[in-house]
Amino acid sequence: MIEARIQVRRAGERYVGGAPEAGIETRHAFSFSGFYDPDNVRFGPLIACNEELLAPGAGFDEHPHRDVEIVTWVVEGELTHEDSAGHVVTVRPGDVQWLSAGAGVRHVERNASGAPLRFVQMWLDPVEGGGEPSYEVARSVRDGVVCAVPGAVLHVLRPRGGERLALPVGEWLYAHVVRGVVRIGEYEVGVGDAARVRDASRLDVVAVGGGAEVLVWCPGPALSPFLAGASPRTPEAPSGRCPQTPDGLKTSPSGV
Repeated sequence: MIEARIQVRRAGERYVGGAPEAGIETRHAFSFSGFYDPDNVRFGPLIACNEELLAPGAGFDEHPHRDVEIVTWVVEGELTHEDSAGHVVTVRPGDVQWLSAGAGVRHVERNASGAPLRFVQMWLDPVEGGGEPSYEVARSVRDGVVCAVPGAVLHVLRPRGGERLALPVGEWLYAHVVRGVVRIGEYEVGVGDAARVRDASRLDVVAVGGGAEVLVWCPGPALSPFLAGASPRTPEAPSGRCPQTPDGLKTSPSGV
């Protein structure tokens, strides 16, 4: 049996971006925009995992995306999303949003409330480019599989204090801790930390102390070229926002 290989990237290692003077603080897990590290451009299909903190009234003005899957998880506060397809949506804690940019879409993301907004936004390379953009948001998602994009699925795990939950099995697995502290293999992983796992098999996540919340990506049902290694690229854009999800497993209606 092949043994899982685990690499932990700590919150303090993230690249600091955003525009603090405009009320935007960003922590990037991968190369992004003006920051480029040739040894840290992606993991599986993931090309971005951004922690965003927006002050009241702050946000990202209208900007374009194409050929990218953008999944957003709101931790606290409210995110207002508007896009060129006519969607105007408020996304709240426990909601997951998916924007499949297809051949091109424009959107605005803003904190229109009077309280701070914190969310995690994850970008994935699409299995196939082009096509019509699509959008979806799932409310108050339950534990388990909450979002499926071609080639990858997102699980939300919420172990209670001391509880042990099995992690998915796959050639790659990416676990980002949103709340609490967990143990994965021999590592304790805290808020903002992420575990990158190769050949994930028979691994558990165990909550240390109180309860925790972990976002876990692993290979999806669609054949993904990323596992064979695609040409790396650095995302270019202010910092996307947009995902989609249902309470169960679901893919984009357009199939992109």
